[in-house]
Amino acid sequence: MILTVTLNPAIDVTYRVASIVLGEAHRVSDVDTRAGGKGVNVANVLTQLGEPVTMTGLGGTGFPLMQDFFPIGGACRRTLVVTDGIDGTGFWEPGPQVTAAEWSGFLDHYTALLTWSEARVVVLSGSLPPGLPEVAYARLIDIAHAHGARSILDTSGAPLRLGLVAEPDLIKPNAREMGDVVGASRRTTIVASKGPDGLEATTADGVFVVRPPRPIAGNPTGAGDACVAALARGLRDGTAWPALLADAVALSAAAVAAPVAGTFDHDLYLQIRTEINP
Repeated sequence: MILTVTLNPAIDVTYRVASIVLGEAHRVSDVDTRAGGKGVNVANVLTQLGEPVTMTGLGGTGFPLMQDFFPIGGACRRTLVVTDGIDGTGFWEPGPQVTAAEWSGFLDHYTALLTWSEARVVVLSGSLPPGLPEVAYARLIDIAHAHGARSILDTSGAPLRLGLVAEPDLIKPNAREMGDVVGASRRTTIVASKGPDGLEATTADGVFVVRPPRPIAGNPTGAGDACVAALARGLRDGTAWPALLADAVALSAAAVAAPVAGTFDHDLYLQIRTEINP
C-alpha cells in the first residue's frame, strides 16, 4: 500500500484556450474542475496504474474529495491553470489557516492510518498551508519511519530543508529547488527534475540520467506528480536503477500529453517506456 499526504489540497480548475496573450481577453473552450493538490494527483495516477493507494491530508470546507482526509474549519483553496495545449500557466491561492488543535488531530489520524493500512511508502507532497510549523514534513517522516514505511518528500523552501533533517528516503527537487538540498544525507536519494531534459538520480548505487526520447507538447502541470507516482511504486517494489528512472520519465511525459493534472496518456506511456533504453 502507498499512502499519499496532501496538507494543502485544492480545487483544481483548468482552462483550455487557443492561445495565451498577456493583457488580452481569452475565450475558454473547455473547463475542468476536480479535487487536486500534489498528493491527490499522485494518488490519481497510481489508481490509473491499478496500484492500491490511500489518500489523506487536511480537508478544508468545499473540498470535494474526503476519503481519509482530516476535516478542518478553513475553506479549501483553488488553483487555476490556463493551457493552450503547448504549455500552461498556473495561479495558486494560499491555503486555509490551520489551528494547532487541527494539526494535533491530524497527527493522531495519520499515525492511525499508518498502523491499520500497513503502508510501505508514504508520499508527502506540496506546500504547507498557513498555521503549520515548517518542520511539519520532518515530523511526518519520523512517524512514517517509526512504522516501517519509506518516505518520499516533494516540496520546496524551508519545509524541504527542514524535512531533510528527518532523512526521507527520496526527494524530487526541480532545478529551482536544488539549492535547498545542499547537505542532504547520503541516505536520501535525490531525483532531480530537469524538465524536458529528463531526470537525474543521485543514489547509493551511483548517478543515473534518463532523458525522454522526444519533446512532448501539452500541459506540464502534473508531470512532476506523475513522476512521483512512478518513484513511489518503484520504491515499494524495490525496482533497480536506472529502470525505475526510465519508468518515471515515461510516465511524466505521458502526463504532459494529458489535458489535466493527475491523469496521463496510457498508450503514450507504454510507447515511450519501450523507446527508453537506460
